Amino acid sequence: MKLSSSRFGFRKYLHYSTTAATVSAPAKSGDSLYRRISPLGAPTVSIVPVLDQWVEEGRGLKKEQLQNIIKELRRYSRFKHALEENKIEGDRASCLVRRGPSVGYTSKSNCLKEFPELKRCPMFDAFYEVSQWMSDKKNFQLSFSDIAVQLDLISKVHGTKLAENYFNNIPEKSKVVEAYDVLLNCYAREKSVEKAEAIMQKMRELGQTTFTFNVMLNLYRQTEKHDKIDLLVQEMEEKGIKFDKFTFSILLNIYADLSNTTEMDRIVQRMESDPNVVLDWNAYSIAAMGFINAGLTEKALEMLKKSECLMLTSKRRRSRAFDFLLTQYATIGKKDEVLRLWELHKKTEKIYNKSYISVITSLLKLDDIEEAEKIFEEWDSSELFYDFRVPNFLIGACCRKGLMEKAEALIYRARMKGGKPLAHTWYYLAAGYVDVNEMPKAIEALKVAVSAFKPGWKPSGPVLVACLEYLKEKGDVEEAKEFLRLLLGKGVLSIGIHDKLSSYMENADLIAQASLLMEEDAVGMDGEATENLELKQMGDLGMHEEIKGMSELNRIASLPKENYF
Repeated sequence: MKLSSSRFGFRKYLHYSTTAATVSAPAKSGDSLYRRISPLGAPTVSIVPVLDQWVEEGRGLKKEQLQNIIKELRRYSRFKHALEENKIEGDRASCLVRRGPSVGYTSKSNCLKEFPELKRCPMFDAFYEVSQWMSDKKNFQLSFSDIAVQLDLISKVHGTKLAENYFNNIPEKSKVVEAYDVLLNCYAREKSVEKAEAIMQKMRELGQTTFTFNVMLNLYRQTEKHDKIDLLVQEMEEKGIKFDKFTFSILLNIYADLSNTTEMDRIVQRMESDPNVVLDWNAYSIAAMGFINAGLTEKALEMLKKSECLMLTSKRRRSRAFDFLLTQYATIGKKDEVLRLWELHKKTEKIYNKSYISVITSLLKLDDIEEAEKIFEEWDSSELFYDFRVPNFLIGACCRKGLMEKAEALIYRARMKGGKPLAHTWYYLAAGYVDVNEMPKAIEALKVAVSAFKPGWKPSGPVLVACLEYLKEKGDVEEAKEFLRLLLGKGVLSIGIHDKLSSYMENADLIAQASLLMEEDAVGMDGEATENLELKQMGDLGMHEEIKGMSELNRIASLPKENYF
């Protein structure tokens, strides 16, 4: 995996290593602690030897330096390494050795007596090693924000239970708003409403922040407790707690979920008139989606244009914004806007596979295979990593239109370049072959698809019934039963339905009975539509998690007081 250069000064690329950390060469010009830690990408690799050598070389190790490294490790979701780094500043959960011998955690056995759940932690030895390393160098004092970061890292690496233990064992004077905010967020991530509300009540006595209310608003949205939203907003206003861009984004999401366009309009107007809020493209994109779902195309277009203007002035995550806007312009049928934005995207940003997927799927949504093929040719001539999802969307579109020769040609071409067809690819082929009545090919493709998908996946009822009917008419009962055994083994059919179908293959009107059985066995008569499969392949391409509300990074970044990332 490669990382582009960052503000920490490494020049072009860093290669993540999966080998044990080794002692590096003596310091060179431009050397830094982060340059030494960055290549250790595998979570199982300890950073302790690197820290040891840094100190042995007589180099200074300032608290601010460690905080900046922790921030960067979190940025790349290297939570375990960030946790190790943060252990340097002390960690109750990994034996609390920073609090001195009197606490009694001078050995692993003593620590495990207090925290038996650490026995199940595969990185316990490494954590203890880091803590012990620091116990010899009591150089740093933990701030309230340091404790909040530590609590968040523990929850992400080990879960809420261990985070609770950490929280319960920190000194009472350290249980300030920041720490409660993070614990509240832990419960919200698990959608534990009762625990979150208990913390919220405690914070009413201690103090609350905008972040506190954002977490609760988002939790109520996710758990569909819409009746509590207005009371929470009213409480914010009565206490004079300011809205921020995340508050507005969450409220827009809530009212979009409820198709309440009147309230969406009101929130947009309030957001635009608030001088304390720095707007970004996300909020308008949420509003656009809400208006699209409500069928208000012109209003949605207005929001998309505002989102685009802010996106163009942003320096962060512009590629994701471009990708999202492409798909939304396609949703409201604006092909010219899709092509215009694509050309602008190519001129202003480096284009990766995700962007090619976004524009190709947008054009296919507009039923323009020819234009999608042109974009595919651009991608195919690029030097990007061969991601089979790019041709796969085009293959799916060809299969739906009965263009099976073109689909086959695309697969052959991809294979010649080292691409490996996906499970979805074979299902697209199976459905396409059924539509053009090439049943032998359909059955073979469906067999491969069923084998390639994870257990429990269920194909379309009509496709499956058509294949079984063909085998029955063909008179090959043994092949039919072998096919049914495959479906049973992969969880497509239950044992009862498998046995009944095996019997019907010899005795009954298959179409009448099988259709009923498919429905009975939760294989819907529309099955898993190819469009839904495409959404699963796209993952976060169509809508990044940040658009839905607050990403994990932004949730923690919005904590008040000092910016400790």
